[in-house]
Amino acid sequence: MPNNFSLVSHGLVETGPVHRNLPVAALVEMSLRRGEGRLANTGALVTLTGRRTGRSPNDRFIVKEPTSEGQIAWGKVNQPMSREQFQELRQRVTAHFKNREVFVFDGFVGADERHRLPIRVITEQAWHSLFARQLFRRPAPEELNGHQPAFTVICAPKCLADPATDGTRSEAFICVDFGSRTVIIGGTHYAGEMKKSVFSCLNYVLPQQGVCPMHCSANVGKDGDVALFFGLSGTGKTTLSADPDRRLIGDDEHGWGDNGVFNFEGGCYAKCIRLSHEREPQIWDAIRFGAVVENVVMDLDTREVDFDDDAVTENTRAAYPVDFIANAIDSGVGGHPRSIVFLTADAFGVMPPVARLDDRQAMYHFLSGYTARLAGTEAGMGREPQATFSACFGSPFLPLSPRVYAELLAKKIREHNVRCYLVSTGWVGGPCGVGSRIELAYNRATVHAILKGELDRQPMATDPVFGFQVPKRCPGVPAEVLDIRKTWKNPAEYDAKAREVARLFIQNFDQFKDTAADLVSSGPKAD
Repeated sequence: MPNNFSLVSHGLVETGPVHRNLPVAALVEMSLRRGEGRLANTGALVTLTGRRTGRSPNDRFIVKEPTSEGQIAWGKVNQPMSREQFQELRQRVTAHFKNREVFVFDGFVGADERHRLPIRVITEQAWHSLFARQLFRRPAPEELNGHQPAFTVICAPKCLADPATDGTRSEAFICVDFGSRTVIIGGTHYAGEMKKSVFSCLNYVLPQQGVCPMHCSANVGKDGDVALFFGLSGTGKTTLSADPDRRLIGDDEHGWGDNGVFNFEGGCYAKCIRLSHEREPQIWDAIRFGAVVENVVMDLDTREVDFDDDAVTENTRAAYPVDFIANAIDSGVGGHPRSIVFLTADAFGVMPPVARLDDRQAMYHFLSGYTARLAGTEAGMGREPQATFSACFGSPFLPLSPRVYAELLAKKIREHNVRCYLVSTGWVGGPCGVGSRIELAYNRATVHAILKGELDRQPMATDPVFGFQVPKRCPGVPAEVLDIRKTWKNPAEYDAKAREVARLFIQNFDQFKDTAADLVSSGPKAD
C-alpha cells in the first residue's frame, strides 16, 4: 500500500500514490505487475532499457548558476544550460508525474558518516526504485525520520524533451543543478544515469572537504592492506576487486579522506557480458533475487539468461547490494591504501601486462586515463573497442578541473607512500582483431604479486617508449607475456604502433600544458 508521503517541496503535487522505501520483495512484485521486467530462473529481475543501453554523455548538462559557475570546468563534458531552460524542463518533468504512481528512495551516499550525504531518488518506475535501493546506501528505519536530502534525483524516463524548444540535443536529458541540488533525468531508461549523476554531485562537493573522490574499486587483505583499482567501464575494476582472498570495500566509487578509504555506494553495478561461474564466481552468485539485470537475453520458456549473447548490447549490467558478495565489508570503509592499480584495456596491444610507476608517472597516467572504451558502454558507439583518454579515469563525471582531483590524489600518495602500477587487461600479440585478450588468470596473478609486494623485488627493464619499469618476472605469468614486444610476430610493427600510441598520449596531454607542464617529461616519447 502507498504511504502518506508528500512531495510538494519538489513541486510534485497531484501525483498518484507515492511509495516510499518499499522493501525489495514489494518492488519486485510491483515491477512484474506493471510489466517492467521478468524474473530469471535465479530470481533476478530482468529488464530492458529500450534504445538507450548505455550512458548518453552528449545529453548531460550542468546549470550555469552563481554558486557554482566559477568552479565548473565548462566544455564538451560539462555543457552549460541556463537556469531558465532548466526550470522549464523541470516543470515539464513535474507535470509528467501528475496522476502517476511515484516511487521514492531515501538513503545515503558515503560510508564515512563524517562525509556522507542524504539523497532522495524519485522515479516513475518500480524497477528504477529497486535499482536505487540496491545501489545506494540503505538507511536504518530510524534514519528516515526527518530525512532531508542534500541532493534529489528525479527520474522520468517516459518524459521526453523537445530539442527545438528545450535546447537539448535529443529527447533525452540529464541535467544537474548545483544551486537547487537537483538532478532531473528524462528520455532514457538506462538506470546507470542515476548512479553516475549522484557520483558527479559528490565530485563537486567532496573536494571542498579535502576528500579525494575516485572512480575506482577497493578491497582489503587479511592484514588490512587496502588496494585501489582505477579504470573506466570494462577495464576490470569489478572483476579484479572481487577476489575470494580479499574483502571487497566497493566496486566503483570511493572517497579518500583523512581516515582512509570509504565506499560511496551500498551496491555493485557489474558488467556481465560473457559472465561465467568459472571466471567470476562471486558476481555469478550475486545475481539472485533482489538483483536487477539489464539488457541480457533470456529464454522466456526456461528463464535462463545467456550472458554470452550481446544481441541487445555489449553493455549488459547487473546491480546488486554489496553484501551479495560473500566477503564484502558491510561498513564500506577501510584504511589508507598501500597499492594503487591503474587498469587499461589497451586495444592497440602495446601496453605490457604490468608496469611500475614512480610518483610523477602515476600522476601523468592518472591525468591521461588511457584505455579503450568497450562497445556499448555509451550510446552511439560501435561494436569495436575505441582507444580513448579520460582524465582521472572518469572525466564524464568531473565537474571541476582534472588537476583538482590529481593534486588531491598526489597528496594522498605522498603522505602514505603508496606503490603504483599500471596493469593492462587489453590485448597481447597485436592490436584488437589480430592479437588476443590477456588471460584473466594472468591479470589476477599480476594483481596478487603487486599487492603482496612481490613485484617490488623483481628485476625491472625500462620501456624505451613509455619510460615505466616492466618486471622481467611475475609469479603465475609467462615471461614471454611480460615482454609485450616479443608477443608480436613482427617486432617492427610493434615499434611503429607503440610510437603511434605515444603520439596519442602526447597530443592528449597537450590540454594540460598550462596546469601540469611539470609532468610532461614523465610521459612516453614518440621518437
